[in-house]
Amino acid sequence: MVLRQLRYSKEEFARRGDEIYESQVRPQVEAGNYGKIVAIDIETGAWEMDTDEINASKGLETHYPDAQIWFVRVGSRYVRRFGAGRIYKLIRAI
Repeated sequence: MVLRQLRYSKEEFARRGDEIYESQVRPQVEAGNYGKIVAIDIETGAWEMDTDEINASKGLETHYPDAQIWFVRVGSRYVRRFGAGRIYKLIRAI
């Protein structure tokens, strides 16, 4: 496994990733791809989409081995959700 040196602060990384997604990627992928993962190289603007982070990043790294990758789930503000939301619904149902 290759460990990359991050070249940006967390804030700059997120800003660039969100900006590229909103302006360049989202208009191309939003229809019919809900829930898929987009991996974006925040330096080149190149991106790959797949059903999970690993496959999306592998596709991007094939062309850009040193990519600085930002992940976005199509149709969601979150790539992953943490918390008790689902557990609370199960308990309420019982």
